[in-house]
Amino acid sequence: MSQKKKRIALFLGGTSPEKEVSKSSAKSIYAALKNLGYNLINPAYGENQPENADAFFAKEEFTEISNRNYVKTVNSNLLDNVDLVFLGLHGKWGEDGTIQSLLELRGLKYSGSKVLSSAMSMDKDMSKILFKHYGIPTPKWFSVVGSEIDKIAIAKRIEEEISFPCVIKPNDQGSTVGLTICEDKDSIVPAIELALKYSNKAMFEEFISGREMTVAILDDKSLPVLEVRPKHSVYDYECKYTTGMSEYFVPAEIPEKVFKNLQEQALLAHKCLECEVYSRVDFMLTENNEYFCLEVNTLPGMTSTSLVPKMAKAAGISFEELVEKIVELSL
Repeated sequence: MSQKKKRIALFLGGTSPEKEVSKSSAKSIYAALKNLGYNLINPAYGENQPENADAFFAKEEFTEISNRNYVKTVNSNLLDNVDLVFLGLHGKWGEDGTIQSLLELRGLKYSGSKVLSSAMSMDKDMSKILFKHYGIPTPKWFSVVGSEIDKIAIAKRIEEEISFPCVIKPNDQGSTVGLTICEDKDSIVPAIELALKYSNKAMFEEFISGREMTVAILDDKSLPVLEVRPKHSVYDYECKYTTGMSEYFVPAEIPEKVFKNLQEQALLAHKCLECEVYSRVDFMLTENNEYFCLEVNTLPGMTSTSLVPKMAKAAGISFEELVEKIVELSL
C-alpha cells in the first residue's frame, strides 16, 4: 500500500447512541488498516486508553465515557506525530462537526467531510432546506424545537401539511434512532417524546411508501445504485445491523434512466452540502419511479452489512482499496 509510512489514528466508539455501530465499523476499518502505521483511540475515554486492541471493540466500556474526554483526547500526546485521524465514529460528536472542529484546532487532518458539511448533513432540517433550494426532491416536512411543541397544534399541522402516516424523528441522529412511523393522532405524543430523548428538535416528515435506494459517492463520482429490501416494513436499526435481516441488490434492478437520475441527484446532494471524499445518499423510490432524497451520511457505516462497501465492490473496489482511497483523498 502506498501509505505504509503514514501514521493513522482510528477514532471509534464515542458517546452517541450509535457507539456500538461505530465499534463494528471500526473493527472492519482496523483490519483494512493493518498494513499502515495506526493506533486505536476512543475519544470518549480521554487519555486513559486500553492497551489491548480487543478492549476497544468490547460491548462493555473500558472506563467511564464522557463528552468532555473528547477535548482531553485531542489535546493529549496520543495524537503526536499522527498524519491522519480516520473517523470511525457515528452520531453526535462524530458526524456533526464537533470532533472535526477539535481536530482542526489541533491542526490535524481527518477522513471525510469538513466541519460545516458534517454539521449540515447531521442537521436534517438544514440539509432538506438545501435539497429544496437545489431542486432535489425530498419528502415534505417541518421541524419544531422541543420547548415550542404544542401537541394539538402539531397534530393539526401534520394533517394539513404532510398527512398520516408520517415519520417523527430526532433532527440530528442516524441509524433510525428515535424514529417512529405514526399512523394516526394517537401515536403522536409517544413519538415526539421518543424523538426528544435524542435531540432538542423533532422533525415531522411525509411518509413515502416505496423501495429503499442508496448511492455512495467516492471522489466526486457516483457508485452503482443499491436497493435495500429489509425484512421489516422500515429499514430500521435491527435490519441495518443484523445479518440476514435485509437483502441487498447492487446494481439495483431499476430502469436505466432512473438509475442514472439517482446517481446524478446523489452527486448533487453530496455537492450541495459541500461534502468531501465520500458519503452515502439515501432515497425512497415509489412504484411510479418518483424518487425522494432522505439524507446524506458523511460518515456512513463500514460494517460487514454496510452499504458503501457493497457498492464499492460492485464497482470493482475491494474493502481494503476503499479504505486506502479514503485515506489518500483525506490526506
